[in-house]
Amino acid sequence: MNVLVINCGSSSLKFQLINSESEEVLAKGLCERIGIDGSLTYQPEGGEKVKSDKAMPTHTEAIQFVIDALTDEKTGVVKSLDEIGAVGHRIVHGGEKFASSVVITDEVLAAVEECNDLAPLHNPANLIGINACKKLMPGTPMVGVFDTAFHQTMPEKAYLYGLPYEYYEKHAVRRYGFHGTSHSFVSKHAAEFLGLDLSASKIIVAHLGNGASISAVLNGQCVDTSMGLTPLEGLVMGTRSGDIDPAIMEYIAKKEGLDIAGVMNVLNKKSGVLGISNNLSSDFRDLEEGMNDGNKYAKAAMEVFCYRVAKYIGSYAAAMNGVDAIAFTAGIGENSGTVRKMILGYLGYLGITVDEEANKKRGEDLVISAADSKVKVAVIPTNEELAIARETVALV
Repeated sequence: MNVLVINCGSSSLKFQLINSESEEVLAKGLCERIGIDGSLTYQPEGGEKVKSDKAMPTHTEAIQFVIDALTDEKTGVVKSLDEIGAVGHRIVHGGEKFASSVVITDEVLAAVEECNDLAPLHNPANLIGINACKKLMPGTPMVGVFDTAFHQTMPEKAYLYGLPYEYYEKHAVRRYGFHGTSHSFVSKHAAEFLGLDLSASKIIVAHLGNGASISAVLNGQCVDTSMGLTPLEGLVMGTRSGDIDPAIMEYIAKKEGLDIAGVMNVLNKKSGVLGISNNLSSDFRDLEEGMNDGNKYAKAAMEVFCYRVAKYIGSYAAAMNGVDAIAFTAGIGENSGTVRKMILGYLGYLGITVDEEANKKRGEDLVISAADSKVKVAVIPTNEELAIARETVALV
C-alpha cells in the first residue's frame, strides 16, 4: 500500500508518499507560503528536487498541487489516486480524548476541534489539511496520528500540576507532552537495535532539535515527559525558555512594560539558546563554532542546554528506578557529538562510558557507549513520517 503522509501547518504543508511494504519514500516535498503567493518543492525518489512558484490561496489548492505532482506523467510516482491507499495526518493535540491513532470520522474531527484551545496554532491547521484531503480524495481512508497520544500512558502523579484540581477538571490543565510520534518510534527502534526486550526495559529518549523534549519509557510505555500543557515547558530549546520560575512573567512584564502576549512572545521566540547566546543564533552549529572561538555567550548557551538535558535524564532514571538505554535523536541529538559528549559527561555516576570514535559519527543508527558501559547509549535517527505511515497501515 502507498500511504500519503501529511503534516499541515498554518501556511505550510509537508508530505511524503511511502510504500508501506518496502518502507521506501517514493516522493516528498513541501508547500510553503500558503495563502500568500505559494511555492511547491517536490522530489521523486532518485530524482532532482524541483521548486516551483504556484498560487495557493488555500490548503485545498496546495493538496491539489501535491496530487498533480505525484501523478505527473514525467516526474510523478503513481499513475492515479487509485494507487494511494490511505492518508496519514499528523495532528498535534489530542488532549485526553485520544490515546492512540484513529481512523478519521466526522466524530473524530469534532473531538479534535474541541482540543483547539490546547494547540491554537497547530490543531486548526491540521484540521484544514484533513478537510482539504477529504474534499479532493473522498474515497480514501484517512488516519489521525497525534503528537500527544504516546504520552497518554503517564500516571496521574506525572501529569498533574501543583495547581487547584478544579483547573484540571474544568480546563484540562495537565501535562500532555509532545513529539510523541518520535518518542514512540525511537524507543521501539532503540530496543530492537540494542537487543532489549521492549516489554521489560527502561529507556530514556532525548529528542533534541530546535524543539526538544525527553521521555521516560518503561516497558514500552511513556511514564513521564518534559513538555507540558504546551511545548514551552521542559528543556531549554532553540528559542523557547523551557522551565522557569512562573513569577518571572510578572517581573519582566512590569520591568519591560509587556502584557501577557508580549511576555509569551519572549518566552517562545526570543529565549532558549538564542536568548542566552545574546542573539548569536539558535543553530547549534553556530553555537559550537562560537564556543570554540571563545564566545562567552555561545559557551553559556551550550552549557545551559546540556546541563538541563542531563538533569532531566537523571530525574527520569530516578522515576524508573534505573535505566537500560539512552537514545539520542532529532537534529541535534543525531548530529552533534559535542552536545552528546557534554551531556554524558554528567552521567558517569550511572556507569556510562563513551566510545569517543563512535561519538564522532552522525546521522545513523549507532552505539556510542563503550563496551564496559553499564548503560547503553545510542543514536537513533527519528522518522516520524514512517511512524505515521505504519500507524496508518495498521488501522486501515
